[in-house]
Amino acid sequence: MGEQKRKDANRNDFIFGKKNYQFMFIGLLVIALGFILMSGGGSDDPNVFSPDIFSWRRIRLAPMLVLIGFGIEVYAILLNPDKDSKK
Repeated sequence: MGEQKRKDANRNDFIFGKKNYQFMFIGLLVIALGFILMSGGGSDDPNVFSPDIFSWRRIRLAPMLVLIGFGIEVYAILLNPDKDSKK
């Protein structure tokens, strides 16, 4: 009986389930896409102003994607992986 308890105590359980890791990966992809869309818009000549840095993509879309990605990450962390297995 004592040996069984030791085996159960030494068993490595992951904190997150497969579903959690899938959502984390999706969140990381959305965050990376947001940062990729945010990049660029610079000018080759430092004496010339480039209005491309104020494009809708860099000001609105990219930060929104980054925030949505962080929201997906929070959801992935708070998601209960054992919810479906208890039913």
